[in-house]
Amino acid sequence: MQSYFDLQEWFGGIDIYLFDQLLKGRFVPEMHLLDAGCGSGRNLVYFLKSGYNVFAVDQSSEAISQTRQLALALAPHLSPDNFRVEGIDQMSFTDGSFDVVLSSAVLHFARSEKQWEAMVAEMWRVLKPGGIFFARLASSIGMEAQVKLIEGRRYHLPDGSDRFLVDEAMLLEVTAALGGEFIEPIKTVVVQNMRAMTTWCISKSI
Repeated sequence: MQSYFDLQEWFGGIDIYLFDQLLKGRFVPEMHLLDAGCGSGRNLVYFLKSGYNVFAVDQSSEAISQTRQLALALAPHLSPDNFRVEGIDQMSFTDGSFDVVLSSAVLHFARSEKQWEAMVAEMWRVLKPGGIFFARLASSIGMEAQVKLIEGRRYHLPDGSDRFLVDEAMLLEVTAALGGEFIEPIKTVVVQNMRAMTTWCISKSI
């Protein structure tokens, strides 16, 4: 019987909703996968161990250094150049480079709607036709009465943070504008009336 520690070693600190996509068989080894805003690489452990062609960007040089060290330990055949210090709204990868683009707890740090749209457009640009875009981001869904508007779509949350928040109507509108197709319904978890995290999972039309 596999222990918790075996599972943690194999999957690391992977987002549970990203893990759900793995269980559904949507990702397969040797896919080209980009983690846009990778942090220290917590969502990449399984992919690095399992033969995926992993790439990542983050605006933090320290985060990219940590991710490169993780990749060196788990997938030493990958080039350090796969992991780049770059903003999500202006990446150096060519159009249609990736089968999967991940954006986990990143988009809600946008300073404005213009920047949010630029980040989404750039991630969509580097996604192949038929590819999957997976995002987890803060939203106002189920929290409308608890969040306080700062300006535009930036809000102050009960947990003390300030975030750019989407809602269902915005995600539907943006998905339609991109020509994307939902492969999962929009799902939101409200965390004890402190914040709401939404899963946005769509594919790019061929």
